[in-house]
Amino acid sequence: MPDISANKNSLIAEKKWLNKISNHRQIGGIETYTIGDGNGKGTRIAWLNTGSGLRIQLVIDRAMDIAGAFHNQHSLSWLSHRGIVPSNPFATRGTHWLDSFGGGLLTTCGLTHVGGPEKDEYGERGLHDTISNIPAEVNTIKQPDLSSQHPKMSITGTVFQSSVFGPHLKLKRTVSARLGESVIHVHDEVTNVGNEPAPHMILYHCNFGWPLVDEGTMLQWEGDWEAPDKKSRDIFNTSNSFKRCSSPLDAHRGANEAVAYIDIEPDSNGSCHCGINNSNLGLKLSMEFKKEQLPWLTNWQHWGRDEYVTALEPGSHPPIGQTKARKEGSLIHLDVAETKVYDIKVSIN
Repeated sequence: MPDISANKNSLIAEKKWLNKISNHRQIGGIETYTIGDGNGKGTRIAWLNTGSGLRIQLVIDRAMDIAGAFHNQHSLSWLSHRGIVPSNPFATRGTHWLDSFGGGLLTTCGLTHVGGPEKDEYGERGLHDTISNIPAEVNTIKQPDLSSQHPKMSITGTVFQSSVFGPHLKLKRTVSARLGESVIHVHDEVTNVGNEPAPHMILYHCNFGWPLVDEGTMLQWEGDWEAPDKKSRDIFNTSNSFKRCSSPLDAHRGANEAVAYIDIEPDSNGSCHCGINNSNLGLKLSMEFKKEQLPWLTNWQHWGRDEYVTALEPGSHPPIGQTKARKEGSLIHLDVAETKVYDIKVSIN
């Protein structure tokens, strides 16, 4: 079977559309709408279609996280039973974050805490903090302009994670792509807009599902790793091929799961690479990010029946929580007006 996406890329790259296209939407672009029914009713969405076979579903009302993602006929991301739901402003304590966790290609965790629920002298924090449950304000949408031969498209939004007396953090996110390319760029700027230093942790919970993830699909990453608990060591041990995706496991019913914290190795340019390779489908997803920005990678594996997922999660920290990060001296404190920048590139080939 011919590679349709390659043909499309060639047609666009070679500008064979010149003088033949009235509207860029004939090839791709950005389209916004509001879900009108079901669990997600009222939620704002933006679809980015690159015209190469790659399409992603941005959830504006969930910090501009990414839910559905497709390449040609294949789904790339894992979606939970509930899927897209509106933001939940009450997901601030315990594990209530899970009540509105839709999965998706990208769920942002942070901005002050990543990890399980905890309480200490600095306050109480729920699972993975609150940023994913805050709507974004859309600042700009830039469509591709074929008449000027500008194939790039982007959407930029601002999200405020703030509470009276602080901390006050602003996330400015730009998601961009180009017509004819199966590549997504996520550019984040996190700024302390308060009047005193603020704790900061961030983790990009990137969730992959069937058919990209299947028995025999290979996870690709390199680096020293640690399995933090016994359940995790049942999967992550030197006698098990833990980079080869499993079939559904009875042992992973309910809340059973496995996780590894990876000190990922960068290349000579300081870039880290990880991904998922399904050789049976000829489908490979690659992620690239800078070690100096995101020094850790977490691999989550949950091979439950009808809840079959693995995640690759670049982060400023593994999900150890603010308390442990403070004790070990790794917790980031953003000074007043200080900005941290994060970039992730996702490619399909």
